[in-house]
Amino acid sequence: MTSTMVIEQLLNGLQFGLMLFLIASGLTLIFGIMDIMNLAHGTLYMSGAYIASMVMAYSGSFVQAVFVSIAVTVVLALLLELFLMRYLVMQSHLSQVLGTYAVILITNDIVKIIWGPAPIMFNLPQYLSGPINLMPGLSYSSYRILIIIVGLLVAIGLYVFVTRTKAGVLVRAGASDRTMASLMGVRVSWLFMGVFALGAGLAALAGALLGPITSVHIGMGEDILILALVCIVIGGIGSIRGALAGALLVGMADTSGRAFLPMLLRKVFSPDVASSIGPTLAAVTIYLLMAIVLAFRPAGLFPARG
Repeated sequence: MTSTMVIEQLLNGLQFGLMLFLIASGLTLIFGIMDIMNLAHGTLYMSGAYIASMVMAYSGSFVQAVFVSIAVTVVLALLLELFLMRYLVMQSHLSQVLGTYAVILITNDIVKIIWGPAPIMFNLPQYLSGPINLMPGLSYSSYRILIIIVGLLVAIGLYVFVTRTKAGVLVRAGASDRTMASLMGVRVSWLFMGVFALGAGLAALAGALLGPITSVHIGMGEDILILALVCIVIGGIGSIRGALAGALLVGMADTSGRAFLPMLLRKVFSPDVASSIGPTLAAVTIYLLMAIVLAFRPAGLFPARG
């Protein structure tokens, strides 16, 4: 284990954590303000990846693919909010889970009809496929650096939006006490729609950026949704700061565990056993981290009401 490898894995963890933040931030705002358990949030992430890959295949422009995927996904999300979410918000959480899970099943079948059941290759443009020398002896993917930069810019932008703008004040008020915000004159229906569109755009951005790294396939939204839920539970539901903290912790724990645990286990077990046990233990580490946080801070590290 060299210092170069450690730095590289830390960068991978930062990149993955920031992408988790894009998904978790939208999900925590939707749940914190609308009080709705939206399991279909992962399908918005999947939609962003599929639409971006299709636009990239036809146009060859990665920038155009990202923006088109965000725009189309936001329109789909607004339709979903208009015809389903505003009715589910008045139902019990069990009904919300069942209703949004039905959206997952329907969306997966629609994607299978349009793109087929096989995974789709999302090829990067040539100018993003090479490495960059960060320091002597350390070359790192230029595309992953781009993801880190975009993630940091979005995190800063969301922080400024939530803490420095009037719309952000309304979002924080809705997350802290939705009933009181409504009584103070906030148009909750418009707030719901705006927050839902914002969350969908962030999820689509994450899907478009992660598509070239992970395979674009049916069900990819459910895989990432579980980790996003862990992030908002660790950070605190309804809190952007908590979503960022939780996402970075989960991203670092997952990436470092998968990289370093097999190496440590090889000192005790055979290489084959260590390679198979290591990723499983890395996944367990994430949920162990969540359990520890909940044991000492049941509301999360940075709850919205804090």
